[in-house]
Amino acid sequence: MRKMHALLLSSLLVVSACTPVFDNREEVIQETKDEKNNQSAIIPNYNMSEQDYRMILTESSPKVSTARAVTTNQMGNRMDIDEFESGLRRHSKEYFDPDKYFFQPGQYFEGDTLLRWLGRESSGNEDGLNPELNEDEATEEEFRESPRYISNIIEQNYLVRQDENKVELSGVTIGISLRTVYNFTTEGQSLSVDHSTEELLQKGKEYAGEILKRIREREELNDVPVVFALYEEEEASSKVPGKFLSKTYVKGSDLTINGWDNIDEKHVLFPSNEGEEDHFDDSQIFTDFRKEVSDYFPNFVGMIANGFYVNNELREVSIEIPIQFQSESEVVGFTQYVYSLVNEMFADHYNVQVNIHSMDEPESLIVKKAGEQEPFVHVYE
Repeated sequence: MRKMHALLLSSLLVVSACTPVFDNREEVIQETKDEKNNQSAIIPNYNMSEQDYRMILTESSPKVSTARAVTTNQMGNRMDIDEFESGLRRHSKEYFDPDKYFFQPGQYFEGDTLLRWLGRESSGNEDGLNPELNEDEATEEEFRESPRYISNIIEQNYLVRQDENKVELSGVTIGISLRTVYNFTTEGQSLSVDHSTEELLQKGKEYAGEILKRIREREELNDVPVVFALYEEEEASSKVPGKFLSKTYVKGSDLTINGWDNIDEKHVLFPSNEGEEDHFDDSQIFTDFRKEVSDYFPNFVGMIANGFYVNNELREVSIEIPIQFQSESEVVGFTQYVYSLVNEMFADHYNVQVNIHSMDEPESLIVKKAGEQEPFVHVYE
C-alpha cells in the first residue's frame, strides 16, 4: 500500500502514539435469546467520524456478514454495491442513532437463504420471490411477462449496550435492491426489459411484506424493530450509482407494514444532458472547473463528476481526474493548482471530493467538507 503525506497547505490531525492499543477498545458480551449463543465482542473506543456507527468486532476483525458474497455476486455495478451498503447505513441513522447504537453486518440470514429468496419461485424453491418461470424453455413473451425484479437483499444489525459489558440486538435494517433493467437470453438473442420506478416501488413493497413475515418466524427476530429500504439499481454500464426510493419502520412484534416514506435523492453525472437540463448552475460550475483544469494540463482526459442530491439540493460532488504524470513534482504542482480551484469555485454548503489518479494508481486526494474553509489534501508517495 502506498504511503500518504499531507501537503503543507492542509491541516494534519495527529493521533498520539503513546496511547496503548488495549486502551482503545473494550470487550463486551453480545447477548442472544439463547444464552448458549452469547459470544465475546469488541467495541472500539474511537470512531473515525461522529456521524458514523462504531462497529462490533470480533477479537481479531470486524464480524463478517454471513451473506456478504451475495451482494457482490448479484449486482453488476461496483458503484451500486457501495451505495447500496453505505446508503442503507445512512438511512438507518434516522431510526438507530449512532450515538446509541452499534453497527454489525447481518448475522441472521445466511447467503444460501438469501440466494433462495432471490431465485424464482418453483417446486424446488418455494421461497423464491421472483415469479415462477422455466427459463430454459421460456419464450421472449413469457420472459417479458415474468421478469426478475428483485436482485439483492442485504441485512444490517444494530445493537445497544444493556449494561457496562453487554450488548444486544435492538434493530435490523433490510435493503431490497430492484433492477432498472432485466436482461435475459432466449433463442440465442440477448434482450432486456425496462422497469419503471413505479413498478419497482410496487414490487418492492410486496417483497418487503413477505420478507417481514419470514423475519418474524425467527425467534430471535420476532420482537425486533425492522427498517426496510427500497433501492433502484442503475444499469451495469452507468458511471453513477442508483438511488433509494422509499423506506419504512416496523415496530418490534408488528407483523405488517403500515406505510412508507418516499426518499427524494439521486446521483447525477456531469457532464450529461440530465445535469445540464435539471441542474444547470451546478453543471456550469463543473464545466468552468473542467476548463480551468484543461488550461493547466491540456492533455488530461475524461474528467467526470458525480453529484449527490437530496430533495433536489446538492449535498456532495465527487470528481475523478485521470491524468498521466512524468514526475512527483508534477503531481504536487497539479494538486496545488486543483486545490486552489476547489477553494475558489465550489460553494461551502456541500462536500467536495477530488480524486486525481494516473491509469494505474491514485496520485492525490482533495476533500472539502461542507462548512469548512480549507480543503484537506493528501499526495500519495
